[in-house]
Amino acid sequence: MEFHNRNIISIQDFTKEEINHILKTSQTMEPIASTGTDTLKGKILATLFFEPSTRTRLSFEAAMQKLGGTTIGFNDVETASTKKGENFVDTIRTVENYADAIALRHCLEGAAVVAAEYAKVPIINSGTGAQEHPTQALIDLYTIQKEKNQIDNLKIAIIGDLRYGRTVHSLTRALTNYNVELFLVSPEALRIQENILKETKSKIPVTEKQNLDEIIPNIDVLYVTRIQRERFPDPAEYAKLKGAYRIDQKTLKTAKKDMIILHPLPRVDEIAPEIDQTPHARYFQQVGNGLFVRMAILSLVLGATK
Repeated sequence: MEFHNRNIISIQDFTKEEINHILKTSQTMEPIASTGTDTLKGKILATLFFEPSTRTRLSFEAAMQKLGGTTIGFNDVETASTKKGENFVDTIRTVENYADAIALRHCLEGAAVVAAEYAKVPIINSGTGAQEHPTQALIDLYTIQKEKNQIDNLKIAIIGDLRYGRTVHSLTRALTNYNVELFLVSPEALRIQENILKETKSKIPVTEKQNLDEIIPNIDVLYVTRIQRERFPDPAEYAKLKGAYRIDQKTLKTAKKDMIILHPLPRVDEIAPEIDQTPHARYFQQVGNGLFVRMAILSLVLGATK
């Protein structure tokens, strides 16, 4: 397996063996995160976030600093030269001169692919349009494995915005590497794209549902997503669907005691605050795991770890 100087564009670019290696490396990063190290001393990560971000940007910056490296970049396109009319490719070709890797978030699908075509340094897709978010999928897998001591033989439900949710697209594809049963729960208007559904069904059992109550007694993992206002071309369509699902105590009355709830965050109103205090809630632990997984990714891509 070769990770050094490798782009991370899609979860589909990785074999099951490579994914498991990243998960194992993430585990080794947990004690390092407490003390820090200088294995990436002298290395620079550029975080180019053309869309707002809290967890992804900060966890990449924290991960780089825990490994002894430094970060540059922006989280507000208003401060970038694209505001002056500079094209996207010129921005990438400029920043590659200052950094050893680039973590990129962009509103347009395909932006990470284009960046990788021109950049001489590794591009890490940190969310592009409604396309993919591969590092989040790795965090999701790591959290499932850590909380359930396995990924294989689980029943996993993903609920909410399956049409526009890039985290959903990456996680769904990642799960096809494992022996799982997948339930996709959404309103008809937010069903997952047909091409992703077809390729997923060819590898693992998939059941589509609109009603969570029918399946919740049987599932081991509930992955909740928000209805994403920023992805809707029609505000009226968003207004109609925004409250489609809400997880509260009533929802969980028939759930397994050890069923866990994940969420890539941010949440709006799809998980009631009362759920935070239940043993089901694992979304803030999931956030914490993001540090370890992104430390592993940076260490592998920048050559500090094999």
